[in-house]
Amino acid sequence: MNSKLKDQVVLVTGASGGIGAAVAKAFAAEGARLVLHANRHLARAEKLAREIPGAQPLVVRANLTREGEVKKLFSAAAKKFGRVDVLIANAGSWETRDVPLHKMSLKQWDATLACVLTSTFLCLREFMRLVARQKRGNAVLISSTAGVFGEAGHSDYAAAKAALAYGLLKTAKNELARLAPHTVDYCGGRINTICPGWTLVPRTAPKLRDADIVRKVTGTMSLPQIGRPEDMANAAVFLASDELARHITGQTLVVAGGMEGRILWRPEEIDTAII
Repeated sequence: MNSKLKDQVVLVTGASGGIGAAVAKAFAAEGARLVLHANRHLARAEKLAREIPGAQPLVVRANLTREGEVKKLFSAAAKKFGRVDVLIANAGSWETRDVPLHKMSLKQWDATLACVLTSTFLCLREFMRLVARQKRGNAVLISSTAGVFGEAGHSDYAAAKAALAYGLLKTAKNELARLAPHTVDYCGGRINTICPGWTLVPRTAPKLRDADIVRKVTGTMSLPQIGRPEDMANAAVFLASDELARHITGQTLVVAGGMEGRILWRPEEIDTAII
């Protein structure tokens, strides 16, 4: 099926990461032109760009928590391509240590919300300003199952991702549709969210080498297997396509093998004498 994404300009934040790189490659396979964002891992994004030269990739370094750098990112994209048709807001951060809320520092809380929520706000705001001029455009926000089910030891990340998947998404869908209204030949501006479950990427790989953790995180899945970056990339292409997803907006797609939550207690932790 033709996604009709050929020659569409797609800006991917966090393109140096596992999911971001897979998303970029998937859009390149559809014939899209790419803007690849990176911050600390610029060399990875530049390597990715060399691997997909047909997508005419523009690589831009930016700290997305800084308003001025986000403006420069979108200005660079608009200068090269004249427009941005699709925003994939994928960049974020996740503290690998489990830190219970009662032990979490305000510094960690603020840093996570800045990297996950504020960065997405700044990117979405600049994108919507372009959409207001273009009268076209759609976005896909990458959230997490942590925002749906919670994540013990990661309340900062769960709170920020929940804000993307619900409050921000549900509000932006109505505003975006007014900036890019539907016409006879255009479906209108759209925005959706993907919530990946545990996915095999470099930052989660150390934990996923622990068989007990794998059993725990897959124990509530209908399909008990760890997600792959390509699973998220395929979902992003579908949602970004006005041809394939023309009547879908404001929706949260959980890509997590039918996950229903997390196993909270190990068998040996439950005292059956008091049940």
